[in-house]
Order: sequence, then structure tokens, then C-alpha cells
Amino acid sequence: MFLPHRLPRPARLGLYALAAAILLVLCLLPTEELPDPGTGDRFEHTAAWFVLTATGYALAPRRRLAIPAFALAYGVLVEVVQAVAPTGRHGDLADLAADALGVAVAVAGYLAVRRLRPA
Repeated sequence: MFLPHRLPRPARLGLYALAAAILLVLCLLPTEELPDPGTGDRFEHTAAWFVLTATGYALAPRRRLAIPAFALAYGVLVEVVQAVAPTGRHGDLADLAADALGVAVAVAGYLAVRRLRPA
């Protein structure tokens, strides 16, 4: 069975950096260049930060606090970059709240799985 957290550390960091970079690109593309799945911007932010946090836990499950802390800080960074970059996007506190919700749901899932796993 493939266990991502068993990969060498550089590979895990590279995969997580790739996930974060893809997310940054998607957040900086002008909205007219992105497909509209019809789910709403807040849901998309929640889902994206859930995936980012869950990916972090899959790659480094012992980094219980560092992963959500990074994801939240990354959300702040993305909103600041959106506010200052000339991409037609704008920073939004509601987006940041949606990011935090995605992180919280991933943390709750991680904690639930840990409790269910036999010692």
C-alpha cells in the first residue's frame, strides 16, 4: 500500500510545494479565465484549503500544528497578493474565512481518523 508520508522528506516537501503553487496560480488567475463550476467562490476556497491541509497531513501526519498554521498563513498571503497584484482579483476577508473553514474541516477529519485508528 502506498503511504505518502513514507516518501523521502524532499519528495514530500516538493509535492506539498507543488500543491501550494498550483493553488496560488489558481487564486491569481483572472476570474474570467477560470471555469465556473457553479458552486460559488466561498465553497471553492473552503474546498481548496481543505485539500491543501489534507495533503499536508497525508504527507507529514506528525506535523499536527505546523500544517494548519502554514495553510492559514498561506491564505493570508494569497489574499494580500490578490489585493496588490494587477490581476483583476481582490483580497477578501470572507475568502480568508472560507479558507479557515476548509483548514478547520481538514483538522477535524485528521483528528477523527487518529481517534479511530487502533493504537
